[in-house]
Parts: sequence; structure tokens; C-alpha cells
Amino acid sequence: MKLIIQIPCYNEEETLELAYNDLPRHIDGIDTIEYLVINDGSRDNTVQKARELGFHHIMSFKQNKGLAKGFMAGLDACLHLGADIIVNTDADNQYCGEDIEKLVRPIIEKKADIVIGERPIDQTEHFSWKKKKFQHLGSWVVRKASGSTIPDAPSGFRAYSRDAALQMNVVNAYTYTLETIIQAGQNRIAMTSVPIRTNPETRPSRLFSSMWRYMKRSATVITRSFVMYRPLKFFVTLGLIGLLLAAVLGIRFLVLMIMGEGDGHIQSLILMAILAMMGFQTLTIGFLGDTIAANRKLIEDIQYRVRKQDCKPENSENYKDVEIYK
Repeated sequence: MKLIIQIPCYNEEETLELAYNDLPRHIDGIDTIEYLVINDGSRDNTVQKARELGFHHIMSFKQNKGLAKGFMAGLDACLHLGADIIVNTDADNQYCGEDIEKLVRPIIEKKADIVIGERPIDQTEHFSWKKKKFQHLGSWVVRKASGSTIPDAPSGFRAYSRDAALQMNVVNAYTYTLETIIQAGQNRIAMTSVPIRTNPETRPSRLFSSMWRYMKRSATVITRSFVMYRPLKFFVTLGLIGLLLAAVLGIRFLVLMIMGEGDGHIQSLILMAILAMMGFQTLTIGFLGDTIAANRKLIEDIQYRVRKQDCKPENSENYKDVEIYK
């Protein structure tokens, strides 16, 4: 069984060695462990540092494309390199490398296909009180949207089986963490989480400049992902709200008209008609979205089969000892 640990990097020359030295060299049940650096258009000496440290594989973007693109490119490279299990971790040594064994154990034992590390958020000293509360809130929203029980949705410390990695898709350009959980939950991919440890902060997070900006972008990702996978539920709910408000206004107008006071409330009748039309239009959008979602599911099944054929282990020789540029 082959494990590849991928590390997305953007100007990580100073911290990459810490992360590399913390990686496991042997795990029971794993025959081969390899390391992959995804250089996301770094402007420092990240690539040179990775060569000096002895990373088995280096993938480079000519310019910065963001965390989501880097993550998916890494999965694709790992699949082509014949990985049976893929672990994603950070280059700033946020996560404890020894806990990679905890991540891969449920996959080795065939109990799950995706394992996400649960950080001790409440005990993490460099997390502010506000950040801790928002982390818990965001994870709760993702659990509701995905139908999963993952307690730490934003955690980037995670492991994927080969089959799960073949099914992954990320369409937003911001982050993969939330969307992949919602996708996996809606596609009934077996997920679990394990408690992990974190190391002291080596640098500020580069994913967001402020908590409010992070929340705004995360809310957009969650909403978009939920609409993509559950459009009927989303739009039917909105449509029924509009129709319910229209019904309330309609009943109110009828009561007033029966009481002889309807002449002064024509505006309520107009608002009722607008809400009713909006409600019916939203319901229609929901049914159209459900049809599109069904077609998307068929496309994903085709993509899965094509990826599986393209990423056969016997084709991995073409990727070995080659620096891949995108």
C-alpha cells in the first residue's frame, strides 16, 4: 500500500523544513511513503528547499492559483503516481506529523474513505475567543449542509482513500475544506474524524486577512455547494416561504374585504400577487436545478470512470522523478 503526503506551498522556504522533518518515515500497514510538494507560484526558494530536503515529487504552478487549485492538482498528481492513500497537510507545520498515522488508520482498516483531523480548537492558544466560536459555528453549518458529523470542517489535515480522491471536485477558487465535505456527505462517501494535535503557530494564516472576510467567503462556499448538490430543497424552501407570505396577505385582504374595509388595502393585494409569482418562479427554478443536479451526477460518474482509467497504477512510471509544471 502506497501513501503520498502532499503539501501545498506558497512562499514556505522558512517553514518547509520543519514540516518535512515532522513527517513519518514508517507506518504499519503502509509499504511505501512518498512526499509531494505543490508549489503554488512561490516567489522565494521553496522549490530549491524542497529539492534539498529530498521531496520525492515537486509540482509547480507558474503563478499563484490559490489553495483549492493546488489541492486538486495535488490529488491528481498523487493518483497518477499510484497512491492508495493521500494525506494533505500544511507547510507551516501547523499539524503534528506523528498524527498522520491516526489519519490513515481508519482507511487502512477499511472503516472510512475520508478522515479529517479534529483540532483541539478550544485549547489552541493562538486562536482568539471569537475565532474559536466562529470555527464551531462554521463546522455546525457544514454538518447540517452535508449531513455529516465532522466536528472540525475547516481542518486541512485530512486523508483520502484512492477511491474517494477519484470522486473529489472543487469548483470554488477559495478553499477545498468546506466544499469537499459537503460533496462527500451528499455523495454518501464514508467520512470520519480523529482527534489530532497542533504545533505552535509559526506564521499568521494566509487564507484570510480578517475573520469577517473569512466568514463571508466561507458562507458563499457553503451556500453555493449546498445549492449545487441540493437545489430542489433549497429553492423549494424559498419558494414555499414566498407562497406562505402571499397566502397570509391574501387571507388578510379577504377578511378585510368581508368586513367592508378592503378598499384601503389594495397594496396588500398587489404585494400578495408579487410574492405568489416570485414563489412559483422559485419553485420552477428548484425543479430545473434538480434536473441539472441529476445531469451533474451523471457527469461525475463519467468523470470518476475516466479518472480511474487514466490513473491506473501501472501508468505511474511516467510521473516518477519528474517535476510537473502546470
